[in-house]
Amino acid sequence: MKTPLVEMDGDEMTRILWKKIKELLIEPYVELRTEYYDLGLRHRDETGDRVTADSALATKKYGVAVKCATITPNEQRMEEYGLHEMWKSPNGTIRRILDGTVFRAPILAKGIRPYIPGWKKPIVLARHAYGDVYSAADVLAERGEKVYLVGEDAEGKETFRRLVHDFKGEKGMVQGMHNTESSVRSFAHACFRYALEENLPLMFASKDTIAKIYDGQFKKIFNEVYEEYRAEFERRGLWYLYTLIDDAVARIIRSEGGILWACKNYDGDVMSDMVATAYGSLGMMTSVLVSPDGKYEYEAAHGTVTRHYYKYLRGEETSTNSVATIFAWTGALKKRGELDGIAELVAFAERLERATVATVEAGEMTGDLIPLWCGDAAPKKLDTEGFLRAVASRL
Repeated sequence: MKTPLVEMDGDEMTRILWKKIKELLIEPYVELRTEYYDLGLRHRDETGDRVTADSALATKKYGVAVKCATITPNEQRMEEYGLHEMWKSPNGTIRRILDGTVFRAPILAKGIRPYIPGWKKPIVLARHAYGDVYSAADVLAERGEKVYLVGEDAEGKETFRRLVHDFKGEKGMVQGMHNTESSVRSFAHACFRYALEENLPLMFASKDTIAKIYDGQFKKIFNEVYEEYRAEFERRGLWYLYTLIDDAVARIIRSEGGILWACKNYDGDVMSDMVATAYGSLGMMTSVLVSPDGKYEYEAAHGTVTRHYYKYLRGEETSTNSVATIFAWTGALKKRGELDGIAELVAFAERLERATVATVEAGEMTGDLIPLWCGDAAPKKLDTEGFLRAVASRL
């Protein structure tokens, strides 16, 4: 490798997978160069979460990163790990710094039957990766308090004041979130470009009937940006549709797939897990964050598999699906090879992907896929390391 990959290590069971994937599937074949950042929760706490920002800045510098799943702490996690602070989502921090769009797509394997049998083609989900709930300010309000949304101009002069709520009868909670027109516009361009690259129709959904200004701006900007791509969409026989998020869900469930579904940040977070699970498993969903200036961060779409980690600590057998984490590595290696002109690295990553899918298609798989198997041979359940060794033997 000519240029280092930015390597972001993570938490719990996926951290165990991370080490084994490198040991069994990558390091025997690749002269791996990485700039390593430990985004495990304890190290984030030790550095005041500075390590997360540093890893994002390194991604800006080197262009390609691969990330392990990480914990976003809640109150229970804060107590469990003895944290100094309830740190924000590391993914949210990285997305804010890179201002990118997250594209998530299922990994399909013959013999794995989706929970929704009508889905014959991949549904790719595009998630806006800036703002909204993930960088919101929220507070508790006491009884009798009035909460306002207030704006000031550059000189500090108040430009507007809107009453959010008068808590005259009881306590409550308030949240203020934001987005920027430039970020939404970048998101729209990324979605339309991706749709053309993959020859997919595009649907964008929000709730402008309720959030008339906030979501209304998303709708307006997408419609404006579409005009720049309309001619090419129509030439290829592709369509673009704006609809409400609840209608979009109904359309997706009824569809056969083969569509790019663009969502706001929170909607994309939730719906990508729904789509991944409906295709078979959260362990079979890829995720890549693409910045407007062409930086890439690859990761699995799932979390840290906490339940399996506690079993692992007790010395019990685990059968954790590592497919999406393997594909995070192969996606990053392919992109690094493409950018650096290393054809052998691209070819290796593609072989590793084929070996991984071929292992599942041969009926050798982790426990989460067993109920979905509809192949000819009886499936063989493998433990966590056993699956990786089966992939290694094919590789």
